[in-house]
Amino acid sequence: MLDTLATADRLRECGIQPTPQRLKIAALLLAEPQHLTADQILARLRAAGDRVSKATVYNTLNLLAAKGVVRQLAADGERAWFDSNVSPHFHFQDVDSGMLTDVPTPEVRFERLPPPPPGMEYAGIELFIRLRRV
Repeated sequence: MLDTLATADRLRECGIQPTPQRLKIAALLLAEPQHLTADQILARLRAAGDRVSKATVYNTLNLLAAKGVVRQLAADGERAWFDSNVSPHFHFQDVDSGMLTDVPTPEVRFERLPPPPPGMEYAGIELFIRLRRV
């Protein structure tokens, strides 16, 4: 877990001014490897007694994602998830709850990919393996 000083330093290193609200949002998300939605973050902050607007949470999360502090994931088309783990990896997704779980990159093998269109190159691969309980 990052303390406030370490969180502020990390934000500055990424070119983000560490305001009190940004620090709270970043510290919550970066406390552990996790995947949270903006609404989940807002609910946790409010439950802790923090006064923060929904717009501030969304704007901060979008800024953190744009600067590479977190990864924004569009796993199901219903909501954006914000991943505190920015290293290359894939995800399991529970189709009932929407919850995401990391899958380490070495656990997945791609034998063959189609060639990209002319003038294009691969920038990355997003993989969501959807699961349901039996």
